[in-house]
Amino acid sequence: MNQHVKPMLNRRSFVIGTAAAGAGLALGLDLPFGGPSVVRAADGSPEVNAWVVVRPDDTVVIRIARSEMGQGSLTGLAQLVAEELECDWSKVVTEFPTPGQSVARNRAWGDFSTGGSRGIRTSQDYVRKGGATARMMLIQAAANEWKVPAGECTVANGVISHTASGKTTTYGKVAEAAAKLTPPTEVKLKDPKDWKVAGKPIKRLDSPDKVTGTTVYGIDVKLPGMLNAAIKDCPVTGGKLKSYDEAKIAGMKGVKKVVRVGDSAVAVVADTWWHAKTALEALPIVWDEGENAKVTSASIAKWLAEGLESGPAFVGNENGDVKAALGSAARKVEAVYNYPYQNHAAMEPLNATALYTADKCEVWTGTQNGEAAFAAVLEASGLPASKCDVHKQMLGGGFGRRGQTDYVSQAVAIAKQMPGTPIKLLWSREEDMLRGRYHPITQCKMTAGLDADGNLTALHMRISGQSILFSLRPEALVNGKDPATFAGLAPNGDAAIGYSVPNLLIEHAMRNPHIIPGFWRGVNVNQNAVYLECFMDEIAQAAGKDPLEFRRKLMASHPKHLAVLNAVAEKIGWDKPAPQGVFRGLAQHMGYGSYVAAAAEISVIDGSKIKVRRIVAATDPGYAVNPAQIERQIAGSFVYGLTGLFYGGCTVKDGKIEQTNFDTYNSMRIAEMPKVESIIMPSGGFWGGVGEPTICVAGPAVLNAYFAATGKRIRSVPLRDLNITFA
Repeated sequence: MNQHVKPMLNRRSFVIGTAAAGAGLALGLDLPFGGPSVVRAADGSPEVNAWVVVRPDDTVVIRIARSEMGQGSLTGLAQLVAEELECDWSKVVTEFPTPGQSVARNRAWGDFSTGGSRGIRTSQDYVRKGGATARMMLIQAAANEWKVPAGECTVANGVISHTASGKTTTYGKVAEAAAKLTPPTEVKLKDPKDWKVAGKPIKRLDSPDKVTGTTVYGIDVKLPGMLNAAIKDCPVTGGKLKSYDEAKIAGMKGVKKVVRVGDSAVAVVADTWWHAKTALEALPIVWDEGENAKVTSASIAKWLAEGLESGPAFVGNENGDVKAALGSAARKVEAVYNYPYQNHAAMEPLNATALYTADKCEVWTGTQNGEAAFAAVLEASGLPASKCDVHKQMLGGGFGRRGQTDYVSQAVAIAKQMPGTPIKLLWSREEDMLRGRYHPITQCKMTAGLDADGNLTALHMRISGQSILFSLRPEALVNGKDPATFAGLAPNGDAAIGYSVPNLLIEHAMRNPHIIPGFWRGVNVNQNAVYLECFMDEIAQAAGKDPLEFRRKLMASHPKHLAVLNAVAEKIGWDKPAPQGVFRGLAQHMGYGSYVAAAAEISVIDGSKIKVRRIVAATDPGYAVNPAQIERQIAGSFVYGLTGLFYGGCTVKDGKIEQTNFDTYNSMRIAEMPKVESIIMPSGGFWGGVGEPTICVAGPAVLNAYFAATGKRIRSVPLRDLNITFA
């Protein structure tokens, strides 16, 4: 669906480091509105502005800079543009601009990054203005033709009318003239209460092609003369490629070339991917695994446990005097929790297709950050921005992993060694699992102090473990501290704690093993919600109080947190006895600007088999662009969250990840999925995320219900390692 757009502005330099970091850059949106010279899409249709192309048949093409990986942002963003544009929704189609085009036009489409539940919430303002601006220009073009004031014209469903004269026209008929106009400087956006397209449960635009099998993912890309590559990187991170014996596979069917990739990987290029993979498996390889080969899960756990007791730590949230309050507490409660490495395990393994010549380098790939992928192409190819581009494809799952660009760099590095030949690099499932960017491993020691009446007077949380930013975006550290580690525990912001405790200390003893961490759907709110919400239940039990009432007393100053918690409690019937053999648990948290809560109902068989019967979830994302899609995201996040809780743990032996395929890294099945009831309660005034926040409350809600059922606390994940599974 990508269409090449004729550049209007001169290209400018592109800073690799900034884009590769995936940072949200200051937009400074300088839309190339065209002036008297019309910018045209590939089919010759006029571009009204960077976001809107109108074809003569009134088809409206809406440009989407963010990536689509099943989360629905493509449809939601199109709804926001169409709402302000006042076009006929039935005639809307979408396309991805390329980051090369964006750079050539002064970053006309802004941030391409699609992660952190930012796809809609951080671009909603300027995409809506793009739609509103185009509408005003189209109306002005009609008014100019009729020689009437634009203020006398109205528009509905792409038809412009002048009531006094009875004249009407369509967007397709005036688009050419509109594209030549100077854009207005003042643009007023609609009040969300007046939305007619946005805010509605409209069917997704990408579903029909996916259902009929016509959607092209990165893995589906085919180019004339294309060859295929399979790759092996050193299975121990930090290790090197020592040697390989190419002669041993020289005569194997289809093999074209064996290439070294960087200092730690080797790839085989062949006519088909299976031939490449088969030859690679037969290739004798010698690795220099280095000192990291001595690392095990046990050695990592021991190191992190030491960090719970001593050593420096970064403070993420503090008030009062925790030490003194704990010292004078009538009763103390203490617990240690831990959370493992987890793999993204997207259904589509990582892949990229690269075509390199001395004058051009292009890549076709599924990426969560087109600009970061573009920067990787620049760096790997050695060519300037004017000679590179990335053509984004639909993603067969991302979950944060495709926000990284290692696979893009590899594809270009291989293609450089075979100029003029398109090379599709496809990772095997084993490579995908061994060379991940895993959910970070942490442990957490928590100590609470209660007074004689069972009131919480002090809470100390000390997290020991990895920092994602330390490994992937060190420039985002704040005096060495990783603020993202405190997601859901921060004093304020879009991931603030939902409790007021008189004496509070939350700190992070940063310890970074060699396994590279990454942004895994939900990221740090996942473990932090388990830590805080399970421990809140422990404190409530010690105080002899109902878990809901205990929380409510601490949440008077956090009305939005409390509102979602109350909503799930009411919906699940917390104040009424559960059915025989059914037990309940709840949790609340904040992440990505949204307030979320869950209440779960489970049954337990023989102490080791859990039937998750029902989860009620509530979310307040500020505004709901597509309620139906929010419901799907909540249910989908619970699939991911419950999979992580029951199955999702990666262990380390001899310095490498042990789980290399789905036989050892399982995923929940349809029969294990509970009934999910969603409560969408947008309160307005802010924009929160949807795809990631709710994932974090499923786990602690189920764990708290398990305690209610058995009287036993579970403080480690996954349940697989405790011989607990789905019933």
